Amino acid sequence: MQMISVRSSAITAVGYDAVTRRMKITFKQGRTYEFCGVPPDVHQGLMNAGSVGAYYDRVIRDRYQC
Repeated sequence: MQMISVRSSAITAVGYDAVTRRMKITFKQGRTYEFCGVPPDVHQGLMNAGSVGAYYDRVIRDRYQC
């Protein structure tokens, strides 16, 4: 899965596989988390968000556990 750098104070990179609907997010502190069953529009929303961290907190955090 290719990781794409993002501009965020909390997140450094995001990867997404549309076939498996898996997403990986790497945070500034160095940890990478994997999320399962993520719809394409949620991934796209994260990538287009004005604040990536705020979108993560509002839409992704504590959801899509593997």
